[in-house]
Amino acid sequence: MSQLIIYTDGAARGNPGQGGYGAVLHWGNTIKEISQGYKHTTNNRMELMAVIAALQLLKRDNLEVTIYTDSAYVVNSVEKKWVFGWVKKGFQGKKNADLWIKFLEVYKKHRIKFVWVKGHADNKWNNRCDILATEAADSKHLIEDIGYEGNIALT
Repeated sequence: MSQLIIYTDGAARGNPGQGGYGAVLHWGNTIKEISQGYKHTTNNRMELMAVIAALQLLKRDNLEVTIYTDSAYVVNSVEKKWVFGWVKKGFQGKKNADLWIKFLEVYKKHRIKFVWVKGHADNKWNNRCDILATEAADSKHLIEDIGYEGNIALT
């Protein structure tokens, strides 16, 4: 059985501002691209949302997954186990708790390893994700980022 490889990226115009995510999933010879744009969000939220959206597509549990991202925020939060400490403290004082909770729901279903890659460099798939994310952020098909604390629609 092949290993699933996922590349992800997020973007925000103005940070906060319009944003989007992009992800490319590789399973054997199959490649699937996904993206979505949001009206008002942040770059970190889009980086994390890209990972969540890709993992939510998986129809089977207990897969071996390697996720490549240029987000030190995402990689360090998981690989250095910070997010698990945040859980114990009820995410007190932490941003993006809504997304971290969603992430942990899909994370526990698989064996996931994160690998940081340099953004805007020579990684073909990270660059493709960047294009997907920025095109999504610039599209006319933007949706609300309901969980974003700075979202005007929530206040």
